[in-house]
Amino acid sequence: MPPKAPIKLFSGTNTRYLAEKISLCNGRELGNINLTHFSDGEFTTAYEETIRGAHVFLIQSTFPPSDNLFELLMMIDAAKRASAYKLVAVIPYFGFARQDRKDKPRVAIGAKLVADLLTTAGVDRVITMDLHADQIQGFFNIPVDHLYASSIFVPHIRKLNLDNLVIASPDVGGSKRANTYSKFLDSPMVICHKHRSKANVIDEMRIIGDVAGKNVIIVDDLVDTAGTLTKAADMMLEQGATSVRAFATHPVLSGPAYENIEKSSICEVFVTDSIPLRKKSPKIKVLSAAQLFADTVDKVYNYQSISTQFVI
Repeated sequence: MPPKAPIKLFSGTNTRYLAEKISLCNGRELGNINLTHFSDGEFTTAYEETIRGAHVFLIQSTFPPSDNLFELLMMIDAAKRASAYKLVAVIPYFGFARQDRKDKPRVAIGAKLVADLLTTAGVDRVITMDLHADQIQGFFNIPVDHLYASSIFVPHIRKLNLDNLVIASPDVGGSKRANTYSKFLDSPMVICHKHRSKANVIDEMRIIGDVAGKNVIIVDDLVDTAGTLTKAADMMLEQGATSVRAFATHPVLSGPAYENIEKSSICEVFVTDSIPLRKKSPKIKVLSAAQLFADTVDKVYNYQSISTQFVI
C-alpha cells in the first residue's frame, strides 16, 4: 500500500482570519502562498513550498463573490499544476448561492456556474456550510460536504435558557430550516410571509403564528441588508413577543445592515465567522465555525464519516 499523502492547508487572502483558527484547531500550520498584484489589478498565485503528492485543503469564502472566487480558482489551478494529489476547496460562505434557479426569464443560474468553474479548475471535493438552497449540492459532480451551523447554534440557544421559546422563519423559503430547529428544540414555529417587488426591498410582511408572550428566535442562512430581519423583529414585538433574537450563519451585512440592526428592537444577532465583520456592533455576536471545519478537514483527510458533525 502506498504511503499516505501529506496534508497541507492554505488560505486565500481575505479568509486568513478564519483559516488561522482552523489550522490552530487542526493542529497544523498554514502553508505559505504568495499573491502578487500587478498595477492593472491582475494578480498571480504561487505556492512557496512543495505540494507535490499532497492532500491540499484551500480555505476561502467567496465574499465579495467575484474577487475571492477568482482567487480561489487561481489557487486551485496552481495547485493542480504543481502536482497536488487531491484538492479540497473549503468554502465557509459559498457566494452566488442565491442564484440557484431561473426565477424569471433570461437570467443566469450563478450557483451552477460557480460549481462548473470550481470543477473545471480541478477541485476534487468541496466543504461548505449552510448553502442558501440544499439542491446546490446537485450542481456538482464531485463530493460536497454540506455542514450546518446548527451544530454551533443549537447548544448556544440552549445556554440562553429562554422560557416560552418560539422558532421563526424570516420567509416561507426558510420554513424547512426553522421546522427542523423547532422539532429539535421542541418549540412551536412561526413564519414571516413577505412580498418583494425587487431584491432587498420588502413591500409587505405578515407574521403567520402566535408570538404573544414568547421569546422568539429567527433562524436563517444569511443576513444581508437586515431589512427582513429587523422588520420581522419589530412586527413580532408589536404583536406581543417578549424578545426577539436571530441566528444567521453568514453575516453578509451589506448596505445599511449595521444601522438597521442597531436601530431595531432586536436583542441580539448571532452569526458565524464565515465572513469577517466590517465593524463591531453591540448587538452582533460571533460564534466561530473554526472547530467544525477543522474536525471535518481531519475526518475527510482520514477517510472517516462526518455524520457526527451534524446536530440536525
